[in-house]
Amino acid sequence: MVTSRIWFTPAQKAELRERWKNGQSAAAISRALERKNKTGVERIVVGHGGIVPAPRRRALAALRFEEREEISRGIAVGRPIQQIAKGLGRAPSTVSREIKRNGGRQVYRANRADRRAWERALRPKSCRLALIGSYDGAWRRSSRCNGRRSRSPAG
Repeated sequence: MVTSRIWFTPAQKAELRERWKNGQSAAAISRALERKNKTGVERIVVGHGGIVPAPRRRALAALRFEEREEISRGIAVGRPIQQIAKGLGRAPSTVSREIKRNGGRQVYRANRADRRAWERALRPKSCRLALIGSYDGAWRRSSRCNGRRSRSPAG
């Protein structure tokens, strides 16, 4: 028998966290939210150690949606990257990386780029070794100081 997962709404998550803070058990909370078992409640509570996570917000230096719209408009009318960057008050390299990161001049869309940036900003990130798969010297090969002498007194 295949069952689909029923996700908690933001309002249910807020109620769940409030009930947890008031000392109710996971089983009592799941009954109050009309859930069959307590695993969904435990998954949400354990994920942040029982503490309400801070609301997500963008870094001040990150491109805003309005800036991405300007980039998209600039690409559409054929402006050079330097001119788009100057209009935004950003470095040309920032605009260039933004365009390249999101498919290039031919396929850049502000809405998609903004959504992907928000997803990439999620924490925690996977560690580099987990992304590589196994340690085979890849870290050493990619190190910036490969072949240079250490400046530490120990090395």
